[in-house]
Amino acid sequence: MTNHTHREIRLAARPEGPVTDDLFEIAEVPVPEPGPGQVLVRNTHMGVAAVTRTLMDEDTGIPLASFEIGAPLNGPAVGEVVAAPGTDLAPGDLVEHRLGWREYALLDADEAHRLEPGLMPDPAAYLSQGPTALMGVERGAEVRPGDTVFVTGAAGGVGSLAGQIARQFGAARVIGSTGSRAKADRLIGELGYDAVVIRGAGPVEDQLREAAPDGVDAVFDNVGGEQLTAALAVANKGARIALVGALASQLAADGTSAAKTEIDTVSLLSRGITLRGVALYDHLDLIPQWNRRFAAGLRSGALSFPHARLRGIEQAPRALRELTEGRHLGAVVVEL
Repeated sequence: MTNHTHREIRLAARPEGPVTDDLFEIAEVPVPEPGPGQVLVRNTHMGVAAVTRTLMDEDTGIPLASFEIGAPLNGPAVGEVVAAPGTDLAPGDLVEHRLGWREYALLDADEAHRLEPGLMPDPAAYLSQGPTALMGVERGAEVRPGDTVFVTGAAGGVGSLAGQIARQFGAARVIGSTGSRAKADRLIGELGYDAVVIRGAGPVEDQLREAAPDGVDAVFDNVGGEQLTAALAVANKGARIALVGALASQLAADGTSAAKTEIDTVSLLSRGITLRGVALYDHLDLIPQWNRRFAAGLRSGALSFPHARLRGIEQAPRALRELTEGRHLGAVVVEL
């Protein structure tokens, strides 16, 4: 196996703004050989998410390690076991792990999680951001039957599933936000949103009041900034607000200022509003729950997996660039 090579994507430089192709290097390296207790996986699919851009910075402000210059990036991936000496994994097993951005991954056996054969109709569905969406709906915003729910960043990998899940939890009205009329039309036409606020089409608060004349009961916030401010202004008494993401800062040119949100504590106190930050690493038990829910929903048609799929590892930098530019609706997956 040492005579074979594979490709990996390395970080060539720290970004100083938007993602550009020159921040990456495609390197051809030998396929590693596993030792006892290790697993060699041939990656078949990898996921790209906004947090990838955050981790390219030296200081991220989140409890995840930055990528190192000259080293391969990483992220969620699905693949087939090639060799796993001294482990309970066998060649051909389908596994999920965190060493994407390369065609072959070498990892310790406890870092590769065996997936149930045939559970998902499409292995790429394991790379959905559904566990985060389920967490925000169920444990963050505590969506209840009859709620009016507002999902910011509704066209992303998380938001495109959060609206569907909110409906499963009994939401009576689901409102999203996105950056274009084309995406808004797709959210309403394909994903069951009742109304969509469009960033840049006028003050967000005014649009949200028109879309939710009776206020909002639950908020799934992926964005922060003006959209969170609007949600707080329109929130009903007893509303639950889940803080799940901060895209306004992750994708801002200056990296920080766009996500500042002023909070009127007296107003929140008087209305009994709950703000709760939720992160998936505190709710990992939801991953197997989501996989079963998603597999059943995909097969029955109750859930869909909006995503863009690019083919070839050399397309991974482009996939991240287009994701951060808002080119796609749903998740972004690279098929290797």
